[in-house]
Amino acid sequence: MELTIAHWMYLLGTCIIIGTMLLRRNVVVPALFMTFIIGWIFSGSVIEGLQTIFTASVTAAGELFHIFLIIAIMTALLHALKSIGSDEQMIVPFQKVMKNGTTSFWILVFVTYALSLFFWPAPAVPLIGALLIPVAIRAGLSPIGAALAISIAGHGMALSSDFVIQAAPALTASTAGLDAAIITEKALILSLITGAVALTLVYLSIRKEIVTPSKENLEKWEKEDDDDDNLISPAHTEETEKSKKFSFLFAVLVPVAFLAIVVYVILSTFTSAIPSMEGGAGAALIGGTAVLLVIAVSFAQNAKAAFDNVGDYIRKGFVFAFKVMGIVIPIAGFFFIGSGDFAAQIFGVDSEHAPAFLFDLVQAGQHAIPESTFITGFGVLLLGMISGLDGSGFSALPLIGGLSEALSTSVGTDAATLASIGQMGAIWVGGGTLVAWSPIIAIAGFAKISVMELVRRSFIPVVIGLIVSTIFALLFL
Repeated sequence: MELTIAHWMYLLGTCIIIGTMLLRRNVVVPALFMTFIIGWIFSGSVIEGLQTIFTASVTAAGELFHIFLIIAIMTALLHALKSIGSDEQMIVPFQKVMKNGTTSFWILVFVTYALSLFFWPAPAVPLIGALLIPVAIRAGLSPIGAALAISIAGHGMALSSDFVIQAAPALTASTAGLDAAIITEKALILSLITGAVALTLVYLSIRKEIVTPSKENLEKWEKEDDDDDNLISPAHTEETEKSKKFSFLFAVLVPVAFLAIVVYVILSTFTSAIPSMEGGAGAALIGGTAVLLVIAVSFAQNAKAAFDNVGDYIRKGFVFAFKVMGIVIPIAGFFFIGSGDFAAQIFGVDSEHAPAFLFDLVQAGQHAIPESTFITGFGVLLLGMISGLDGSGFSALPLIGGLSEALSTSVGTDAATLASIGQMGAIWVGGGTLVAWSPIIAIAGFAKISVMELVRRSFIPVVIGLIVSTIFALLFL
């Protein structure tokens, strides 16, 4: 594949964005500008370059909307529960276990990892974000600490091994004739090592931010989005005796409903009694259930005003989702240009003539890797991390598997080991710990923090974790 000027400009744009991010500056401007430049160079037209800015953002918005929607729905549910006092009653049982910030951090890690193994972190995050983040903050854990625990345990540890669903290992093995089961076993070991190192470093970095457990911690955190309170109609402030009676009922019903979904997904995964759930079915089930709960709570609160209340709760959820998502869409648009799957839609060409800048750059880079076991291993890791910049982590796994098989012969390293290393790099980055245009948007949203800050605080711990796990793999696997 011959690299064009557009390829090199895409690489330059990627480096500029990463550098800007590390300098703690907003990357929207460089993302939009480089999107324009690449669109102009590829099409040969300034007009089409300007259009590329818009079409790339539209494409990104469409692909990210499911995350946007689940944030809006779950935020609406939280406000509905708050209106009848169920939110405080719901967290009482967890307070008995999550007594301080340290305990809360590790409980978040355990619960997130366990749930994400069974039906991926995307549907697990709304459950944990809605039910456990408020408890952790009340116990003294900082919002960024809670977000880091969930992000690394779910989108890092659980997703990178994909030990239960095994979609990632299957993709990695698909083009290389490798045994997916062996990749699964090795990826599990590497994911645990990476996660253990990253979580330890993260905990040490946020330990000084842990404060004494107090209700004031939660009240201060909840004021983060009080600016939007004017969107709520007066009907919401009419607390009635009826709503008080239903407060405890919904404090029990909501966790039970979500627990039932978890059980349903587990049964659909491991038994034939229930049809298996594909794609985003788990997240869709959670979203649909949350909507019905919003309606039920609104009628319990005030039946006469229920129609208005439901609309106001949903609107407030969408306003909050816009605040979280707005900055991410143009950034994602730039990286979607690099994906062959989206470039055709963005540039308005057929799939056969659509560029795949990111794929081509990764493929071209394999020839620059010297024939050394350690250099090859870290080269595959780096290629995996670069391929994950599209915000998916899964799209380039077949390429990683194929490269690992090809490189293993020349350096005498096990192909499955190299493939597992590459899988770690791709998913830890693209699956959602080191790029802001990924599903960690939802985590930042529920924690009410900047998604860019979440990425910055994750960077050093995750990279060190990946380095340690790669060295372990090359020495012992």
